[in-house]
This record gives sequence, C-alpha cells and structure tokens, in this order.
Amino acid sequence: MAHVTLPREILPTDGRFGCGPSKVRGDQLASLVGPGSVLMGTSHRQAPIKSLVGEVRSGLSDLLRLPDGYEIIVGNGGSTAFWDAASFGLIEKRAQNLVFGEFGGKFAGAAAAPWLEAPDVRKAEPGSSIAAEPVEGVDVYAWPHNETSTGVATAITRVVGDEGALTVIDATSAAGGINFTVSESDVYYFAPQKNLGSDGGLWFAAVSPAAIERIERVAASGRYIPEFLSLKNALDNSRLNQTLNTPAVATLHLLDKQLEWINGNGGLAWAGARTAESSSALYEWADASSFATPFVADAADRSPVVVTIDFDETVDAAAVAKSLRANGIVDTEPYRKLGRNQLRIATFVSIEPEDVRQLIKCIDFTIDGLKG
Repeated sequence: MAHVTLPREILPTDGRFGCGPSKVRGDQLASLVGPGSVLMGTSHRQAPIKSLVGEVRSGLSDLLRLPDGYEIIVGNGGSTAFWDAASFGLIEKRAQNLVFGEFGGKFAGAAAAPWLEAPDVRKAEPGSSIAAEPVEGVDVYAWPHNETSTGVATAITRVVGDEGALTVIDATSAAGGINFTVSESDVYYFAPQKNLGSDGGLWFAAVSPAAIERIERVAASGRYIPEFLSLKNALDNSRLNQTLNTPAVATLHLLDKQLEWINGNGGLAWAGARTAESSSALYEWADASSFATPFVADAADRSPVVVTIDFDETVDAAAVAKSLRANGIVDTEPYRKLGRNQLRIATFVSIEPEDVRQLIKCIDFTIDGLKG
C-alpha cells in the first residue's frame, strides 16, 4: 500500500510516540556516551556504580515526595519479576486484584500462586475502571495506576475500612508522569522505560513502613522464596545502594539524567501538567472529530500519558499507522490484544506537547490522503 507523504512543515521534531519502550531524550543519550561511558563495564560493587544507585534512589525520593519512613528499593528484572516477587514476599494470604487491562491481569495471575488463597479478581471491561472494596481476609489490594494497554488511569486512594492491608500500585507507565500522593499507597512499583525515559532490566518501588514490616515478616516466616525474587534481598541490597545481581548500568544512568531533568523543571507537578497538556490536545481533537472518538468513554478515566483513539469504519487505523511510520512517526499502533480500529499514542513527559499538536495535523493529513 502506498503511503501518504507528509509535508515537512507539519512533521513533529521527534516521531517517537510509542508506549514502551518510550522516547529517550537526546541529552540523556549524549550523557550516556559522554560522561556516563566511563561507568560501563565497571564493578557494581564499587563506589562509582553504588553512588549512581544512590543518586537514583535520592532522585526518585524527591520526585515522589516520599514521606518519612518510606524507602526506594530496587531489584533486578522488570514489572513481571516484581509480580512474582510480590506473590512470594508481599502477599501473606490473599490479594484483591483489579483488572481492566493487560498489566492488572498479569499481576492477578501471579497472585494465584498455589501457596496463596485464590485472589479476589475484580474485572472491568477494557476502556473502563473499577474500584477496590474491602474484603475480609484480603491483605493486599493491587491495581495499576495507569493501564498501558487501554489508556485508563485510576485514582490512588487507600481502601477505607481495612487498615491492616497494603495498597500495592503498578506504576510502570504512570511514574514520573502523573501527579499523585504517594502516601495513599504502600508499594508504588515500576520499571523505568516509560515517563522515566530509561530502559528495562530493573524495577523500583517506593515502600511504606508497613510494607517494609510485611516484607521482613514474610521473609522470616519460613516460606520458600527464591533468592532472585526475594523482596527482603532487594531491601537489604538497596540500603547498600546495590542490587543482588549486576544491574543494567545504562538503565541507571539514563534514569538518573531523566530524574535530574524532571526534578529540575519542577518535579511531579510540572510533569503532570506537561502530560495533561499533551493528552488534552488529543482528547479535544477526537471529541471534536467526525470520525474519531476517545476509546475511554468516561473522561475521569482517561489517561494523561497513554491516549487511545477509536476510529469509525471510514478510517483504517492500521493503514494510518503504517503511513505515519513511513514518514518517521512510529509506534502509534494499538495494543495488539485489544484488536480495535484505533491508535494508541504515548504522551509521556519526554514527548514535547508541540510534537503532539503536530502529530494531530499529520493524522488528519494522512486520513484525508488515504480517503482521497
């Protein structure tokens, strides 16, 4: 299929709009191949790498405005590793898992481990959300802050009426891009390859004193916990500014530079305003369009960092995405398992709001060209 050639004057300065891995800013990459290059291939047990881990933990503490007693812990692997680690070392008996997309469903699967009681899984249709409710015997309430697959974002508030349970939030596509109050959660965990402009290979978590006590108590209970998936190991190593196994040093360096950039511009409040500006431009365009509509019907559920737009039968979204890609505008395809006639567009903090406005012009031009 021939693509529509876009005029140079409407092209964004950077055509990366993918939801993961996401755009990494040029300044981060330049720092990695410049000052950061001396760290590559050096021991993670020596001062330079341990100092880098410490800087990242400090930067995340500042970004998330951690209350007294909260700590940043880091472990090898990504969110998938953390789900399994939580099933071993965080859930005592039973979890309640909210599922309204792919990530929530995967944690629910991990929480169905044979040594635990079957989780209380509460599902909402993709494109909508669901709230947690107190249930006797549940000691972990878990859901995503932002569902990357569908573009649904949720409020982070503790479950009223269940003070002994932990609130555990998957923040992989939210952390660093959505303003919130971290004290409303006990574990706010994420891999850094979205708003935090880095790469995979590590997970991070902001943990409350109650979560730390739970981690230590479960670890001392005699339950079998693989060393790689031990949250107690992650806690102990993090306090030494290291990881159990060799960390991804490039990931750490890119993350450190992103944290410097976000915190230097005003922190989470600034980042949240920036992503809201970008996403609002897309939602307003879709609401006003004759052929497009936001996939997430309830405006209160619409994500500021992942925008999903449905198209009517007059538009072939796959053809639009393919044509955009031929012009250097990449990764606007929908989440593969949804199977919808839509585009999914990241509006992470690294993406310039003006580039989003240019993207809208490119989409309109492409649709007109394909129809013509």
